[in-house]
Amino acid sequence: MKPNIYKLLFVAILITFFSPGCGEAQNESSWQKEFGLSERNLVTTGQNKYFILEPGFKLVLKGSFGLFQTTDVKLEITVLNETKEVDGIVTRVFEEREWKNNEIYEVSRNFFAADQETGDIFYFGEEVDFYSDGKEINHEGTWLAGKDDAKPGLIMPGRPIVGMKYYQEIAPGVAMDRAEIISLDQELDTPAGLLRNCLKTKEGTSLNLLEKEFKTYATGIGLVQDENLLLESYGFVDINK
Repeated sequence: MKPNIYKLLFVAILITFFSPGCGEAQNESSWQKEFGLSERNLVTTGQNKYFILEPGFKLVLKGSFGLFQTTDVKLEITVLNETKEVDGIVTRVFEEREWKNNEIYEVSRNFFAADQETGDIFYFGEEVDFYSDGKEINHEGTWLAGKDDAKPGLIMPGRPIVGMKYYQEIAPGVAMDRAEIISLDQELDTPAGLLRNCLKTKEGTSLNLLEKEFKTYATGIGLVQDENLLLESYGFVDINK
C-alpha cells in the first residue's frame, strides 16, 4: 500500500512546529542575552520614552478575566523611594500589588537600573509573595541576578526598534521571560484616555514556547495594557505617607 501523501505532510508540519529543535527553539541565537553591563554607567533614577524610573510614579491598571469575565483584577505599580543592591549594582525598587475580586493576590518587589547614556532599563530580579485568603502561600518566580546562575535582563531598550528580541529575565529554570517589539505606532483606547504611537511587545518564555502575551507601552507613561488589563490612572503620588 502506498503511503498517504497528505498524512505524511501533516506529520511533517507537526514535527516542524513542535519539535524541540525547530521553530523558535531553533532560533535561540536571535534573542539577545548579553548586554555588556560591566561597561555601562547604571543609575537608579531616570527614564526612557516608555519606562519611568522616578520615585513616586504610579500606574493603576484594571480588567476582567475568565470565561464570563467574572474575575476583576487590579494592578498597582509604584516606584518606591527605596533602593536595593543586587549583584553589586544599586537598583531602584518597584512594588507591584495585584488584587483579584478585591482580595490581595500577589505582591512583588522588582529591581531595575538604567543606563544613563542609552536609556536602556535593566531588570535585576524580583521578590514575590503570593496570597490566598489573605495569607502568604508561596514565593514562586522569585529570582535575583547573581544567584543560581541568574543574570540581569533588558526590560525596555532606550532606543527601541521593531524586530528587537531580548531576554527580560535570565534565571534558568525559574524565569526566562523574553520580548519582541512588534510595533511602535499602536493606538490604544483606555479609561485614562486615547493613547497614540504606543510600543507593543509580544512576550513569552523559553521555558514554555506555547505561552504568549501582548503588552503595550505609551510614551511618557510606561505600561498601559497587559492582556485584559488597561490603564486607569497614572502620575506621581506621595509615597512618604
